[in-house]
Amino acid sequence: MLTHPTIDNLKALKLWGMVKAFETQQQTPEVLDMSFEDRLGLLVDAEFIEKENKALQSRLKSAKLRQSACIEEVSLKQHKSIDRALWLSLCDCQWAAQRKNILVTGKTGVGKSFISSALAQKACREGYSVVFHRAQRLFHDLAVAKATAKYTTQLSTLQRKDVLVIDDFGLAPLTDEQRRDLLEIVDDRYTKRSTIIISQLPVDLWHDTIGDPTIADAILDRVVHNSYRLELEGPTLRDPKNIRH
Repeated sequence: MLTHPTIDNLKALKLWGMVKAFETQQQTPEVLDMSFEDRLGLLVDAEFIEKENKALQSRLKSAKLRQSACIEEVSLKQHKSIDRALWLSLCDCQWAAQRKNILVTGKTGVGKSFISSALAQKACREGYSVVFHRAQRLFHDLAVAKATAKYTTQLSTLQRKDVLVIDDFGLAPLTDEQRRDLLEIVDDRYTKRSTIIISQLPVDLWHDTIGDPTIADAILDRVVHNSYRLELEGPTLRDPKNIRH
């Protein structure tokens, strides 16, 4: 059998997983003794895995998560305030399938961004599109988009993401423009997509930091009542002596 033309054709078709698997097969005598159907199955499996891995890497790159984290690295010995049953239910990513939100609150250094990044990374692994934004940078980008007539496009881009992560929400009271932008975002996503919001402020104080009572009611109605809450407590994990393995 002429293997070089076959490999060249696979490369031309950009079937890189099959290329590597085919080359491996040619160097593995026991595989050469397998039936055609079994060998073909191995090639197809290799191509499928290759494409899945590339798609995952693309989703992770697009997500721009604040931290490199995964749920397997989360220790409930460190995060004793997290209910184990709730955490296990979140790890299966049904919250994304059900278009529910996750609200992560707690003082500086308790691991809010790490926990949220781990959940977002799991969503990427499960095939969901994710994007991470710090709240103030998001509002800045939207203001720039308005000035360049790209506001609608920016909102549409956010709306299409299966999971939107907003970090550092509530560091400062929202301006009128910011709360109206936030209302546009959460209204577009309500019951259609999931949002993870990370804040140092307890959820009970979000109404005041949003400002305008009517708009605050509208925002929180779309965010809070369709959400899971992770209220993190404990000492800062940025101090090495507080880290438990």
